[in-house]
This record gives sequence, structure tokens and C-alpha cells, in this order.
Amino acid sequence: MKFIWVCSALMAMFVTGEGLTCNTCRVGFADKCLYRSTETCSDDQPNCYRGKLAFNISQFMTLQTEGCMNSTLCNKTKTGSLLTAGYTVTRTCCSTDRCNGATSIQLPLTAAVSAALLAVWSTWSL
Repeated sequence: MKFIWVCSALMAMFVTGEGLTCNTCRVGFADKCLYRSTETCSDDQPNCYRGKLAFNISQFMTLQTEGCMNSTLCNKTKTGSLLTAGYTVTRTCCSTDRCNGATSIQLPLTAAVSAALLAVWSTWSL
């Protein structure tokens, strides 16, 4: 019976797909996000990114965004102008959980399930 439980648990750990989790911030000013949350990236947007829009007229006029992004848009800088103000948009990507902003201590699902199984298994061995 133990063998069946262990096999089932191991299969669940490997079958459960874990997508990349990224911090999201739709609008931020001066490195302060107004509405922070997290999201799980889809297959067509497999990277976390942090974007910055800086106006050339003042270093204090910057906007930030965070979220998931397509690989073709990653690590690129664009320049342009809006009315008479020039701007620069920079998007920086990364590919580990919550690598694009504030971090928190979170165990991935696989690690949490493994720790629970180890605890249960150690009680059975006694």
C-alpha cells in the first residue's frame, strides 16, 4: 500500500506543470507599483519582464510595468517622441519565478508536495 501511495505522489509531482510566475504591475511611478499582483505566464509569453518608460525632459517622469512577455519583445530599447517630449522604453526579461520585481519567499508546488510526502513517509517508517 505504501508503494502505491509513493508512486502516486511521485507521478503527481512530475505531471503537474508549473508555469513561470511573474510579478505584475500595470502602472508604477518612481519604482512604486500602484496595483501589484502575480500571474502565471502562458506558452506564448514565457518570460517575466520589467518595463520602464522614461521621458527625456525629466528623470522623475518615469513609468514602470511588470508582467509576462513574448520572447521577441525582450531586452529591447525603443525611442520616440510624444508631442515635443522624447521618451525611451526599455524592457528587460528574465526567466525564473518572480524575477522581475519584489521577491517573496514561496515554495514551488513540487517542493511543497515533496516536503509533505517526506513528513508523511517519515511517520510511516516509525
